[in-house]
Amino acid sequence: MNDAAIVALAALGDESRRRMFEFARRAGRPISRDDAAAEVGISRKLAAFHLERLVEAGLLRSHFEHVARLRKVGRAPKLYEPVGTDLRVSIPPRQPDLLAEILLDGALSDEPVSPLESARRAAFRRGERLGEQERARSRPGRLSAERALTLSEATLSGAGFEPVRPRPGCVRLRSCPFHPLAEAQPEAVCGFNHAFVSGLLSGLEANTVEAVLDPDGGECCVEITAAGIASDRGFEGSGQ
Repeated sequence: MNDAAIVALAALGDESRRRMFEFARRAGRPISRDDAAAEVGISRKLAAFHLERLVEAGLLRSHFEHVARLRKVGRAPKLYEPVGTDLRVSIPPRQPDLLAEILLDGALSDEPVSPLESARRAAFRRGERLGEQERARSRPGRLSAERALTLSEATLSGAGFEPVRPRPGCVRLRSCPFHPLAEAQPEAVCGFNHAFVSGLLSGLEANTVEAVLDPDGGECCVEITAAGIASDRGFEGSGQ
């Protein structure tokens, strides 16, 4: 969960604030402080306080009534409306949008391969693009195995994954970012995840490490280790 989601979630912890936010989303038009006060049954001053907290949390945006509608006397009323973004909270982190984008890219590809292989290639390209962006930003130079592990861990964490270092020379994802679909189709979804992480390492030019499929109960099926150190465990399914 990112900081913005935490702030937004905290703002909605107050019942009056939550009711105002729901009202603003239902209204289909910008609402005023008077509208919000009447809906919730509190004073206009208190409604203004809660509305401003929702603006600070990034859940609403505010503006003054359009000049064409201004009254001849008095101040233009301040209006509030929802921002055009979704609020999603998931513990542990999940990546349903990323998986949907990978599948869509694969479906729209004109490569002469199976749909499954097309989606794997799309996952690799997505990861590679993320790795290239991080390499351009951080300019890490040539990566030793340890530096490659550290950089890949930080990049995956910034992308909403949950990497950990369970032992020296290894990075694992503590939970599957594509769960629960991985439970229904483990070989397919774990293959996408493996391709994505492999693409990330390619984009980072992290040639000293590699992504390997290493299923372990309760965890993601992919880990990153020093190149040439392969797991001796076969594929048995996805973790959580």
